[in-house]
Amino acid sequence: MSRIGKQPIDVPGQVKVDIKGSKVTVSGPKGKLDREVRPEIALEQKDGQILVKAKDDSQRTRAFTGLTRTLINNMVIGVEKGFQKKLLVEGVGYRVEAKGDTLNLSVGYSNVVAFPLPAGVSAGVEKNAVTLESIDKELLGQTAAMIRAVRKPEPYKGKGIRYENEYIARKAGKTKSK
Repeated sequence: MSRIGKQPIDVPGQVKVDIKGSKVTVSGPKGKLDREVRPEIALEQKDGQILVKAKDDSQRTRAFTGLTRTLINNMVIGVEKGFQKKLLVEGVGYRVEAKGDTLNLSVGYSNVVAFPLPAGVSAGVEKNAVTLESIDKELLGQTAAMIRAVRKPEPYKGKGIRYENEYIARKAGKTKSK
């Protein structure tokens, strides 16, 4: 069994976990999430903890125990505290504006790119920074990646949309020969 899969998931007091067959529903102060678990994985709830166990001993099933444990743990953390991801928009004239559930990105194209936010993800804009918040870590990461793909950061001037802690390796531009 994987080392991560062996660890129990601690369930805080304000979070309620309901396991029915292969369906897991986690509800808490921030919202409710549910997920189907693979049939080769067994879940057991006792003493404020969830244990993830493999029904057989194949390498594939052992790998899925670690994945399942992490996914359920992220659900518990999400409904209790939530997740957030920050994107930075860098470049001369590059702007971002949030209107309702749409982000309007002015990132060097002839037209403004209107990016519709999926249900469950909210955005806040402050100067050149976009802060995305959600209880679903998977949906949040996918949304941030799609926003970043609108204008990836380029290596010469660093213009584009990047994650807050992302390092862009800079390249030297052309040099004039004598």
